[in-house]
Amino acid sequence: MRTLKLFLIVALLAFAAASALAIERPNVVYKVFQFPADKIPRIDGNTEDWDIVPEDYVIGTDQLSDTVNGHGTNIDPKDLDVRVRVGWVKGLNRLYFLYEAYDNYWDFARNDLHNDIFELVVDGDLSGGANIIDMHPHRSLLDYWQGYFRFQNVFAQNYHILTPPGDKDWAFVWGCQSWLKRLPWANAAYSYNFKPGESGKLVLEFWITAFDYASCDGPQRSMESSLEENKLIGMSWAVLDYDDVNAKNYRGFYNLSHKTTMYGDASDLVQFKLMPLDAKFHKPIEAHWDFKIADMDRRLVAFHDESYGKITSWKWDFGDDTSSTEQHPTHVYQKAGAYNVTLSVEGPEGSAKFTRLGDVTVR
Repeated sequence: MRTLKLFLIVALLAFAAASALAIERPNVVYKVFQFPADKIPRIDGNTEDWDIVPEDYVIGTDQLSDTVNGHGTNIDPKDLDVRVRVGWVKGLNRLYFLYEAYDNYWDFARNDLHNDIFELVVDGDLSGGANIIDMHPHRSLLDYWQGYFRFQNVFAQNYHILTPPGDKDWAFVWGCQSWLKRLPWANAAYSYNFKPGESGKLVLEFWITAFDYASCDGPQRSMESSLEENKLIGMSWAVLDYDDVNAKNYRGFYNLSHKTTMYGDASDLVQFKLMPLDAKFHKPIEAHWDFKIADMDRRLVAFHDESYGKITSWKWDFGDDTSSTEQHPTHVYQKAGAYNVTLSVEGPEGSAKFTRLGDVTVR
């Protein structure tokens, strides 16, 4: 028995170590700004909605490395200079992006993927692993197209976003899930005034929905990633910079991961943290709560306090002439009904209360 316990401990430690290393740049964690529900960015190519995002959320050219053509981090901002900000909204499984870029030569005249591209890969549950068929651990056992439809872009999603698209669609989804780039799962808008081959600044504003499982059969067979405060997700992007309409390859593959295979292996992405709402968008003290029906047959409900501020006391009114002073109580209702439940909180900076009308319903 002791030997078995020791084996299990060693196995768990090995697994934890492997998991910790299953991400590139493990000492780097980028931040995703939480927008208040009344300040969700409008997708119109205008940057004003992003003025509330602090400068330390900006991820610039200095964070990128060209891992294909050997330029490394030596990127001349006179040739290419980018700034990216990422946001989210509590209650929505969307990631919002503002991509601002100067390029000395915008290449988007051709009707194919020879185009300046912002390539984005998102792993909403940080599960890691290959997400294209060519990197599948059992590639030799699968016919390419059979594997493509079973596997590619399913557990982490790759978007080739055209900057700008010209007469083409705004993005190429590298898998069979073309529905991912359309409303209600994504939206995009651009602002620029240059022509192919010219220099200038581009503004791209867009959002996508993160999926733990994105099925070729459509959203009805898929599962969105649950985005929650302080959650870590895997993500990286690469800027594919073409500077010659006749060239076979791009002149730069500038990526955030610092590892080329970030485009097809989610273990080569980097960490992003979904940040809490900034204190300036809160009142000093706010009451808020949620609940789950723990056992409908027993009418057992579990309540969870989600209030904000320095709180020293809680008072629950369950709507059936009973109450509790616990922070996270459970309660059994004696009869079926739709109950109005109120949480009142107090602290050194004041008091607040929050009522849900008829949400707590038991049969």
